Amino acid sequence: MDEVTQAVENLKKEWSQAVAQLEVCIAAIESCGKMGKGTEEAMSLPRLNGSAQDALQLLNALQCRLDLLAEQLPTFEEVQSGQATLGSWKEQYQRLRVNLRSANLQAKVNIGKAAQEERELLLGGGEESTIRRRNLQTKAGMTSAAESITESLRRSRQLMVQEVERSANTLSTFDESTSVLRKAEGEYQGHRSLLMRTRGLLSTMQRQDVLDRIILTIGFLVFSLAVLYVVSRRIGLLTLQRKLADAIRSGSVSAGDILGKVQEGPAPTNAPPIYDEL
Repeated sequence: MDEVTQAVENLKKEWSQAVAQLEVCIAAIESCGKMGKGTEEAMSLPRLNGSAQDALQLLNALQCRLDLLAEQLPTFEEVQSGQATLGSWKEQYQRLRVNLRSANLQAKVNIGKAAQEERELLLGGGEESTIRRRNLQTKAGMTSAAESITESLRRSRQLMVQEVERSANTLSTFDESTSVLRKAEGEYQGHRSLLMRTRGLLSTMQRQDVLDRIILTIGFLVFSLAVLYVVSRRIGLLTLQRKLADAIRSGSVSAGDILGKVQEGPAPTNAPPIYDEL
């Protein structure tokens, strides 16, 4: 069974127990004053009302918890069932409040009648009236002490319930914080792997950049050497042309001689003799 479904079932059991406890308190309040002990029963009425109010607060808290859990049920049918249960709980809660109010009104009427009967009995003469007054005084003191102790215990119980609810809220907050931290850790792991891949790509790009720089440097050097070679060759040809022009202008060499040498070509040097075998 799903955890949310199990929590809803537990809430239903707590609701049934709280309703039964409240109905017992309402019945006790409604019968208050019918036993002929108006003063004693009137002093026990606040205790019964305190227990009834505690039960009502518990029912209200159960409604709030069911309202939160109903939206988290796994299926749509279960969500609708939870909403219907919440609606019936609200109607039952209002009906119990009305019954508690009616029971208190009836208790006041009963206590008034019982007090009137006791007053008439106490105002009457005789030994029975004296014994009755003494018993009432003794029981009134004991009841007052018991009521004060009960009220103190009820306040202590209410403080303990509030502390338990506060602790439960703190634990739920811790659980939410833990889930958020786990999500943050997962995102950090993903970002870390992405950063590692990015670092590897940057290292590859840096190596490629260095290699490209080396290739560009070598190419530039080769290009520069080629340019220097071409320039040096051109400068040598220009120097030769200038010397020839100077020689022609000075008359030491004529243009015809230069053209003849060019047409004749270079003279063979150390040419092997050619023998005619025929």
